[in-house]
Amino acid sequence: MSTHALIRFFSPDPRHDGVRPVQLWGLRLFYLLMLVFVTPTAWQALLTHAGAWDPLRAVTIAVWATYPALAFFGLFRPLRWLPLMFFTIGYKAVWLAFIAWPLWQAGTLWDTPTGEVAASFLAVPALAAVVPWGYAWRTYFGWSRGSAGAGVVAAP
Repeated sequence: MSTHALIRFFSPDPRHDGVRPVQLWGLRLFYLLMLVFVTPTAWQALLTHAGAWDPLRAVTIAVWATYPALAFFGLFRPLRWLPLMFFTIGYKAVWLAFIAWPLWQAGTLWDTPTGEVAASFLAVPALAAVVPWGYAWRTYFGWSRGSAGAGVVAAP
């Protein structure tokens, strides 16, 4: 790869609203990892389950089957599917904070199934690193000065 191509790979791209190509490819990589690692486990659990479901476990498995299926679309439109990344970062961060952290502090996290899940969730900082936060803020969370009250319809 030439120096010029390398610089372009890490530079904001005006064709993608200033998002760096490295971030787009990083997002695609995480969407692909969701597909490869989560889909088989979740769908196997759904398709091979016998008997009555525990309602909370059923919701968990249904969510785990759905979000990587949606990640397929993120491979092609990584910026449009950023809310899926927000969901992924959010639920993993909440799980680490409220489930794994207390067990880790008590010295009972590792060498357990919960520890295995925690280890897989420790990639959250890498996931957060590929999210183009400036673009995300402009697109999903922020409003420009001229759009104060945007989306609010005045009463007739």
